[in-house]
Amino acid sequence: MRSLDLPVEDFIKLRNLVYDRTGIYLGEHKVYFMKKRVQKRMEALGIPSAREYFRFLKFFDGEQREFQELINLLTVNETYFFREFSQLQVFAEACLPEVIQRKLATGERTIKVFSAGCSTGEEPYTLAIILKEMIDDLDRWDVVIKAADIDQRVLAAARRGLYDIRSVKDVPPPYLTRYFTSPVPGEFLIKPEIRDMVVFEHLNLMDRRALRYESNYDFIFCRNVLIYFDESSRKQVVDRFYAMLNKGGFVFLGHAESLSRISTAFRITRLGNHIVYQA
Repeated sequence: MRSLDLPVEDFIKLRNLVYDRTGIYLGEHKVYFMKKRVQKRMEALGIPSAREYFRFLKFFDGEQREFQELINLLTVNETYFFREFSQLQVFAEACLPEVIQRKLATGERTIKVFSAGCSTGEEPYTLAIILKEMIDDLDRWDVVIKAADIDQRVLAAARRGLYDIRSVKDVPPPYLTRYFTSPVPGEFLIKPEIRDMVVFEHLNLMDRRALRYESNYDFIFCRNVLIYFDESSRKQVVDRFYAMLNKGGFVFLGHAESLSRISTAFRITRLGNHIVYQA
């Protein structure tokens, strides 16, 4: 198939459909980015024009299976274990002990963590390793780590828990030995004791009905996800996060993201070189 002609009006229709359903906003500078991915899906379906592809998504994709295929191509899933290590230190050495102390004072032994935009699973598995290392009597705690993403393809990879050398390049060597096996050279398989701590779920952060059942979380990690949303969508997602958190719970964002212009509901605290947001 020759290079796709994607007129501005067709790009806007497709962009708005993606935005309405997912909150992901693609500006005009993303025309080429979207064109390449739409063309790939049109070739797979044998659809000759972007206008007809839009009509197919809008009116004939009843279970949104094709829409999901498009979203899988539009979302970027760059991640690795122990990403932004210094922020994870703040979580492990400052925020986690505070929450544990508060829980023990009330006799509660439940810790809930939500990893939004979890991609291929490196972040939630990292959090599981940290909890395993930091809580001596972990077997006496009820730990829930829920990891969610809109891309079903990366969720399947996350559940397998098999990674290449690039993904584990920042894993401290003792942890690599303790929590991974290497079935073949250059591949690293997360051990069942860590894999079983994480539940993966297909979830659209703009799905109010799905998120209203999520509650009583102590920590929410949403790193490098809000950058895909416009201001209105960010506010909706952040408001839901606030409702999901226990009092005193924490939200962690990517280093280039901030809640200061989105919500005034959170208490902002600087710990080391990082800003954390507390309900």
